[in-house]
Amino acid sequence: MTTAMKKFDTVLIANRGEIACRVMRTARAMGLRTVAVYSDADANARHVREADEAVRLGPAAARESYLRVEAVVEAARRTGAGAIHPGYGFLSENGQFVEALDQAGITFVGPPASAIAAMGDKSAAKARMHDAGVPLVPGYHGDDQDDALLKAEADKIGYPVLLKASAGGGGKGMRVVESGDGFQAALDGCRRESQAAFGDQRMLIEKYLTQPRHVEVQVFCDRHGNGVYLFERDCSVQRRHQKVLEEAPAPGMSAELRREMGEAAVRAAKEIGYVGAGTVEFLLDADESFYFMEMNTRLQVEHPVTEMITGQDLVEWQLRVAMGECLPLAQDELTITGHSFEARLYAEDPEQDFLPATGTLTRFALDLEGAGLGSSQKGSEKVRLDSGVESGDAVSMHYDPMLAKLIVHGADRDQALATLNRALAALDVQGVVTNRAFLQRLATHPAFKGCELDTRFIEKHEESLFSPREITTEAYASAALIGLKQLARECESDSPWDRHDGFRLNAPNTIRISLCATGHDLARAKAPDAEDVVVVEGRRETAAGPWQLVIGERTLTARIQHLEGDAVAVTLDGHRRRLQARLADNGVVVMADRSGETRLFWRRIDAIDHGQHEAESTLTAPMHGTVVALLVEPGQKVEKGMPLMVMEAMKMEHTMAAPADGHVESFHFAAGDTVGQGDVLLEFAPEE
Repeated sequence: MTTAMKKFDTVLIANRGEIACRVMRTARAMGLRTVAVYSDADANARHVREADEAVRLGPAAARESYLRVEAVVEAARRTGAGAIHPGYGFLSENGQFVEALDQAGITFVGPPASAIAAMGDKSAAKARMHDAGVPLVPGYHGDDQDDALLKAEADKIGYPVLLKASAGGGGKGMRVVESGDGFQAALDGCRRESQAAFGDQRMLIEKYLTQPRHVEVQVFCDRHGNGVYLFERDCSVQRRHQKVLEEAPAPGMSAELRREMGEAAVRAAKEIGYVGAGTVEFLLDADESFYFMEMNTRLQVEHPVTEMITGQDLVEWQLRVAMGECLPLAQDELTITGHSFEARLYAEDPEQDFLPATGTLTRFALDLEGAGLGSSQKGSEKVRLDSGVESGDAVSMHYDPMLAKLIVHGADRDQALATLNRALAALDVQGVVTNRAFLQRLATHPAFKGCELDTRFIEKHEESLFSPREITTEAYASAALIGLKQLARECESDSPWDRHDGFRLNAPNTIRISLCATGHDLARAKAPDAEDVVVVEGRRETAAGPWQLVIGERTLTARIQHLEGDAVAVTLDGHRRRLQARLADNGVVVMADRSGETRLFWRRIDAIDHGQHEAESTLTAPMHGTVVALLVEPGQKVEKGMPLMVMEAMKMEHTMAAPADGHVESFHFAAGDTVGQGDVLLEFAPEE
């Protein structure tokens, strides 16, 4: 019996967050002990709290903790773990890690190193699939990585093209290049991301299909020559080449096409001697032609939708195959029941080009009973939340921004989609900006409901997905009350000389606040336009008295009462409303009901007059992160929109651009420095 076929009673999960918690859930159900590993940033994380044992790997940076092969192997030795489940990301597709486990006599819950190598190098994998007769998208997958050659190949293929890290995955090191003019800048950015994420700068180029669907097939193989496909998933709705909404089965799939893609996926897996769970990804064109894209040699983030429609636990399958058992079911025993969706909850701000967000989750809860999705349901619908966080947990800048996955099941697509919308509305996340409201807009979009799917769905429907919502006077009043209460708290003093809240002798204290819904503030290198700003004037006769709010031509008598957590009661002209409200990054987030939220930036009116000047003279960090590169020299003349520096956070790059024609006077940070949200990054002098 080989090392990989030994029985084991303890499994170490070499990952973090929601996937670590999800693997532990199945392992415990199988009677296995669980071991977690963690970095300093995750010392109090949920996956650490839930494990039977936990071992520290190192500092917060992944390369000094989760990516340290020797540290993970030593943690397994110390705890007596006979197997390691890699989850996804980190070491899950690292052949050297698998070899190290083989040498240590520890079972890897996944494929052999040879299979990982065969599919891990995407250029080599495409060449192998070509030889096997699997259709490929036109592209360049060669070893010659000369800049001029790559540019010539892109010109030959024809724009738009997709630049893609050869060793990559998960949208890292990937750019769409629309024309030859932007090729070199995109190539440089892809190489930086690829080097940081995978330690490899090699790139491949593919023709970028403008309206393809992303359809992937779940395959499973054991060590006894058996292989099956557990049907397909549609993962077309993406941002930055990372999936946002997934569903199974793929809409509009004929039985014949499903069988053809499934059998092709199993052939591809068997060709490389695959063992365990894997995913073969295809691009599906409108004429039902499909093209091999890549194979992920691990469990996928979106595996729960497959579990929902098949009734199978894929992690249990993984663990049993790793113990040397045969696959639990044959192909003709697998069936599809109903429809399932998965929505990925990210700590990010869709209104700010999906910038990653950090902070502390003051509340994280899913109220299924309140949404009518509780245990009283007849079982025709299911809701599942796979998360790695709880209320009170910190969201770090060091790792992927995904907080949780919301998975639903229904008898058909319409029922499952209705359940998804109710479940998203019932998800209460506070303290950190997330994409929850954006997910609701996606799930209720007429084109999505009508199955008009392709990988550019978000870009095609950008105007309707991001169109500004009308904000009521009541919403502005509620947000202003939050700001006024904060200012009043900051200005509490017995001495009038210590106060900054508009105190004056023999006159009511008055504060003027500007509220802006455009998403621009002093941290964004652009001040709000005058028409985007609503000014609220608040005054009261006594500290304990009600506020008189003047908004345009309306005057409202207003009170605010703190309840518990972020809950407040706002009374406007005798109408009392309970809502959730919090201050966040120079703004106010108000959730008045379960249908959505309102976000408004605010500041004292005296800051408005100088806002444009301050925005033009400095650029501040829009997020916590690390400076990757400085792209210009101090004193160098630049044009508006020219890239000045690159930041990285949560595995994604963000480029800071010149707000106007001018020059950089000085940088405050160097490449490799860590910066906090709101830190002034550089001094910028606009052209006179």
